[in-house]
Amino acid sequence: MADEAMFEAPVTVALTGASGAQYGLRLIDCLVAARHQVLVLISKAAHMVIATETDESLPSNPERLSEVLRERSGAAPGQIRCFAREDWMAPVASGSGAPSAMVICPCSTGTLSAVATGASNNLIERAADVALKERRQLILVPRETPFSAIHLEHMLTLTRMGAVILPAAPGFYHRPQTLDDMIDFIVARILNQLGIAHALMPRWGEAT
Repeated sequence: MADEAMFEAPVTVALTGASGAQYGLRLIDCLVAARHQVLVLISKAAHMVIATETDESLPSNPERLSEVLRERSGAAPGQIRCFAREDWMAPVASGSGAPSAMVICPCSTGTLSAVATGASNNLIERAADVALKERRQLILVPRETPFSAIHLEHMLTLTRMGAVILPAAPGFYHRPQTLDDMIDFIVARILNQLGIAHALMPRWGEAT
């Protein structure tokens, strides 16, 4: 495994069963390009969504998944690390693990509920619980419409805990020409929250 000191601070990216798998996959690519180590968690439902929404075929085995994501993103050896649904020995499962910002993208409303109530039934939920209790950065990207009162209550609860709710709702003022432009709009917002420089699109007020 490569020396982790060669990478920028690790970022955990979790993909769950909401529509919008493209956002999470693009985020992984951008974090790799920015030289960050990426810890990847993909739920069973997310694998189904990825197969439905994209031409990607991602294996469920963590070691093989790491290889496939590394090949598609051009990551360095050891830059992408994937973990199984119930890998309780993963660093993100404990507050004593390496500090890491976490992004759940896309975030299903089921995952939103579990995180808001501290369910911790799988590694994604536990990693989010750790991020909250350790006061680390946690960004959730829900893709659902309309939102019910339950969804909104859970979002408010998480916001009060310090998490950021960043809905996958692309803007149009940059006049997107392609689907990739709309995906990049959301990924750019996530990178802005993480404080990671990018060239996906200009910030408001900057020359295009």
